[in-house]
Amino acid sequence: MNILLAASDSNVFGILSSIFGRPDTLTQPSDLLKHLEQLSIVWSTIFLAAGLMCMLNGYRYYKIITIVLALGIGACMGYYLGGKVDKSYIVAACLAALLAVACWPLMKYAVAIVGGLVGAFLGANAWSAILATVQNTARPDPSQQTYWVGALIGLLVCGMLAFILFKLSVVLFTSVSGATIALFGALSLLLQIPAWRSDIIQSLHDNAMVLPLLVVVPAIIGLIFQQSQSSSSGGGAPAPNKAPKPA
Repeated sequence: MNILLAASDSNVFGILSSIFGRPDTLTQPSDLLKHLEQLSIVWSTIFLAAGLMCMLNGYRYYKIITIVLALGIGACMGYYLGGKVDKSYIVAACLAALLAVACWPLMKYAVAIVGGLVGAFLGANAWSAILATVQNTARPDPSQQTYWVGALIGLLVCGMLAFILFKLSVVLFTSVSGATIALFGALSLLLQIPAWRSDIIQSLHDNAMVLPLLVVVPAIIGLIFQQSQSSSSGGGAPAPNKAPKPA
């Protein structure tokens, strides 16, 4: 009962807005773990289960996943913007509904946008992690906000990929987004265990490459798994709005 009550106290929109407020959040482990500790066990379990499903089988349900991601992006953006006018939940609900409904008739463009955002997230974290490794520091200097270079490259590459190789784009963004969500859920659950909490925090602070690797490696596994599954079934995610062949 206490666990269920804790779920209602966890402001998931505020937490996610804070986490993704900086694109290279994986290279800022102290801030990330501080936010993940605020997630309830229920939300953490939901994130872990949904992330694994998206990572390993997202190509089958890419339309639903795209709409859900658009819903979440709209809710987090609306919550942040609504906080400026003290109407967080109203703006969050309106913007989430607008983006989710707009995705359905514009699915191919929605996949390109979501794929581009996932690419920007991946590029920003890769750029910051490599920069910190080259400078031999445990984490990148927050004052040197050069992550936008990697974010821009990832945005352009993954965004254009949806118009060239649609199926690969779907598998890529579902694998990366699923691995990220699953990692957040798993870390939040592990941080609930007092005996492991300090060791986890200390190990993640040692190197800026740790958290990005914990996303990239499962994402690659998910990408390979989804590609093999779609090839063996002889199908996969079909391109939307495909015109019928003339008689």
